[in-house]
Amino acid sequence: MKRTLLATLFVFAFAALAISPNQVLAEKKVILKIPSAFPILNDVSLGEGPLFFKKGVEAASNGSIIVKIYEPGKLVPPFQIHEAVSSGKVNAGYTGPAYLAGKIPAAVFFSTFPFGPPPELFMGWFYRGNGMKLYQEMYDKAGYNFKGFPLTFMGPETSGWFKKPIKSPEDFKGLTVRFAGLAGKVMRKLGCSVSNIPGSEVFSSLEKGAIDGTEYGPPAVDRLLHFYKIVKYNYFPGWHQPSSMEELIINKKTWNSMSKTQQSIIELAAYAANTHTLAMTTTNQAKIVKKNAENYGVKNIKWSDEMLGLFYKTWLEVVKEESAKDPGFKKVWDDIQAFAAEQATWQSMGYLPRVMNK
Repeated sequence: MKRTLLATLFVFAFAALAISPNQVLAEKKVILKIPSAFPILNDVSLGEGPLFFKKGVEAASNGSIIVKIYEPGKLVPPFQIHEAVSSGKVNAGYTGPAYLAGKIPAAVFFSTFPFGPPPELFMGWFYRGNGMKLYQEMYDKAGYNFKGFPLTFMGPETSGWFKKPIKSPEDFKGLTVRFAGLAGKVMRKLGCSVSNIPGSEVFSSLEKGAIDGTEYGPPAVDRLLHFYKIVKYNYFPGWHQPSSMEELIINKKTWNSMSKTQQSIIELAAYAANTHTLAMTTTNQAKIVKKNAENYGVKNIKWSDEMLGLFYKTWLEVVKEESAKDPGFKKVWDDIQAFAAEQATWQSMGYLPRVMNK
């Protein structure tokens, strides 16, 4: 069924673009070598995006575009992918904008940020708002020589795993936690010591007592790291990451060497991968949350309104501080806020209230 749906998608794409199979066969062959910053795993959105993209591109191009995907560290270290693609060391990469947050503070807004929009609205900002324009403009102004494409959209993460229950703001004081990016700054303001250790070290850090809690991914990703074996308090909702985007970047020399047909195939395949991963992340989590509770004794706990209000108030303090430091950060934040305000009436009136299980 998946192959049939994929084939149908690209049949419609060819028809819309008036591309004939003979045209595709005549294209000059392009080989995209794509080092990944994330493990490539079937049935997990974070790793499924590039696999779905590869199938679509190679099928639609009749082999004029070959996609080779490399696991983290096999070709380029994960944190060096942006520079490697920009310099032409490799001609493409799968990574996340947030990895450049130290150099470009606004990059977080194109990846994930606290109290951001739900994933379908986040995607809407990219494709129907100013997201794509600001996204490429950010890289161009910073001197990066590549073209970027959203390639994976995911829903919320869990709000964190903790060794002890968190019942009040005072319970955060003195804890050492693993929280990335701007969410880490929120946690520092709440009295935590924050460590941004890589995913491969989180389990051992919990086991040794080096950290008292961690956020990492949605349930389907967290299960791969076996947090449930050590920590039993899993909190929701994921205020720090309600949605996220990962990206495909292609060196501009390689991109400009492609025909219009090949470029269109890349764009369509990336768009299709975004839809695919969004559907996957929406449906993959419930069974994991249930299994954690029933099989491993995990306590799935919702934050109180008081705690969520505290997180939000502290987040706005972080935004104010970061906006004062960096005009680019403020520009993108203001645009996202304007987009959200424009959509607010429809979001509140057009949709049924979400039914929450007690």
